[in-house]
Amino acid sequence: MKDVIISIKGLQGPHMESDEGIELITSGAYWNEGSDALFSYMESEVTGMEGTRTTFRVEKSRVTLTREGTLNAQMVFEQGKKHLFLYETPYGAMSMGVDTRRLVSGLGASGGDMEIDYTIDVDSVVVSENSFVISVWESGTGLGA
Repeated sequence: MKDVIISIKGLQGPHMESDEGIELITSGAYWNEGSDALFSYMESEVTGMEGTRTTFRVEKSRVTLTREGTLNAQMVFEQGKKHLFLYETPYGAMSMGVDTRRLVSGLGASGGDMEIDYTIDVDSVVVSENSFVISVWESGTGLGA
């Protein structure tokens, strides 16, 4: 396990090519297991999910995002495939779908970058278009090092 800094830029909606969006920069933990990687961090009040641990498990052709705490969900991102998931909040749960349009990962032994473009649907009706741009680097090495 390595202590890392994680930058997650989230874009949502029809103007995803713009530089607008929400960026979270936080500390976390990173594990590299051969061709697989895993990184984890605690959400904050900035994201509206305070008290929730978010973990990304990055495998060769898919990424699994797991949230546990005040909000619970497990989303599977696999390019060209749709996966269903249960989104649980303190106010109730709903079944949703995630359809991954693009998944590019350049994570290695010391971190790296990853991009995921996807849509979220409820009852097969798209409710949002989203994109994550994620960078992970070892604490003390600086962004992009």
